[in-house]
Amino acid sequence: MILIADSGSTKTDWAAVADDGSLLKTIRTVGLNPFQVTEEQIAVEAAKVASELASPASVTIHFYGAGCTPEKQPVVARALRRAFKNVVFCEVASDMLGAARAVCGSQPGICCILGTGSNSCAYDGDKIVKNVPPLGFILGDEGSGAVMGKRLVADVLKSQLPKPICDRFFDKYHLTQADIIERVYRQPKPNTFLASFMPFIQQYIGEKEIRNLVKESFREFLRRNVMQYEGWQTLPIGFVGSIAKIYRDILEEVAAEEGMHIGDIVQAPLEALVRQVG
Repeated sequence: MILIADSGSTKTDWAAVADDGSLLKTIRTVGLNPFQVTEEQIAVEAAKVASELASPASVTIHFYGAGCTPEKQPVVARALRRAFKNVVFCEVASDMLGAARAVCGSQPGICCILGTGSNSCAYDGDKIVKNVPPLGFILGDEGSGAVMGKRLVADVLKSQLPKPICDRFFDKYHLTQADIIERVYRQPKPNTFLASFMPFIQQYIGEKEIRNLVKESFREFLRRNVMQYEGWQTLPIGFVGSIAKIYRDILEEVAAEEGMHIGDIVQAPLEALVRQVG
């Protein structure tokens, strides 16, 4: 049996695949970012998955996760080997590598993640060869939900958008300037708070000013990140994440204007990774 996991900070999706490539089962557990949970907690959650699977003669594990840096990979691997019996191979790698394999397969390309945050890498068909640091929503994360939400809120508070749009924002969220300042500067997870305004952007994407906000955020992402990778003019550029999937038409429009070729776009990498096994 082959077990593939796509783990973020809030949830982990597991797919059990038979040796012939057929999907046996999918399971969801909590997020297993090793910077946020202990080795013991990872082992406990993985054991829950193991209990739902018939005892296979052998298990090959590919675990792609947020926080799975080189120094944390052994921690996750030990926890997985404790939870599963008959492990013959256990690979723990970054979520970025999982995304690259999902959209590029075994071919060279550039892979990008556009969700609450953003990230990117150059991929040679086997491994990541370069990674422009994303730097988070204050210094970077261009093209992400957090940064677009930040721009939207700032434009509303500074009256940079037409009054009808600003009025709809306040009618929908019932937030004062003081409320927003409190959430962004004094409470935890301001990036998640800012990204929570993406449904408003999606609802009013037909407004010229909102569409331009998304368009320029994508342009900034491509120029500040993708253009740093050798071969960006010719290599396929694949995307993973809800932001890329929802605003695909705008993303493709900006990429074409910048002379880039968009490859595959998937909302989550797990389905593509399972297909490749098959």
